[in-house]
Amino acid sequence: MHLIDSHCHLKSFSDKENLDEILSRGRDNGVYKLITVGTNSQDWECYQNLSEIYSGSIYYTIGLHPCYVSETWINEVEQIAKFWSSAQKPQALGEIGLDYFRLPQNSTKASSIRTLQQKCFESQLKIAFELGCPVVIHSRHAFDDCVSIINESGIDWSKVIFHCFSEGPKEAERLLKLGGKASFTGLITYEANGVLNQSLKIMGKNNLILETDSPYLTPIPLRGKRNEPANIKYTAIKAAQILNLSLEEVSNYSVTNTIDFFGL
Repeated sequence: MHLIDSHCHLKSFSDKENLDEILSRGRDNGVYKLITVGTNSQDWECYQNLSEIYSGSIYYTIGLHPCYVSETWINEVEQIAKFWSSAQKPQALGEIGLDYFRLPQNSTKASSIRTLQQKCFESQLKIAFELGCPVVIHSRHAFDDCVSIINESGIDWSKVIFHCFSEGPKEAERLLKLGGKASFTGLITYEANGVLNQSLKIMGKNNLILETDSPYLTPIPLRGKRNEPANIKYTAIKAAQILNLSLEEVSNYSVTNTIDFFGL
């Protein structure tokens, strides 16, 4: 069985100098390719270097995550396009989007943060449109606004993936109709996420893309421990149960879909 972790964050492992161990355990569990996803300018060059050192195994994206958007966001966003002029190009722009989960209770402050995130999101989508590259979307309690801003950007929805999809069937149907993709994490292994499992069924095997979002969102039965790419097998096993597929079929569909979307 081969699997691709379509979304992880390797800097935490690289900083602790145990990345080779993490990659070795991944290979032992069938993970031969993974995509490490940028969140701010502090990890972009790190991931570019990793993709060069581990060419053919590690791929990368860059983007300014909404939770890292500050008043000086333009200074970071202006650096993005140059990475596509390098020999080791990113596979996508992301993760970018909107995160309304922990907005301040003060309505004025909350509105200011939303506006800042939206402007940064719009700016990065404009760059992605000009580059013609895929985009990895972070959307938390902000699905409708994300969809609206993506629609206004003119980006082809076939180049859009909502990572760590955590929405219900209604949103899944809307995303599918628009032509976008969704990637699913270990959240589908949690007993309380029956609604999310319905969303996975709606997206179906022909759109199946899996991720760990490691070191976060560790799947059952390892919940409570630090997540890593090797653990994607548990998400694959659960996806097989939900979709009534064999593990080999989940492997084939998810690998093919991930390669096609990211151009690996």
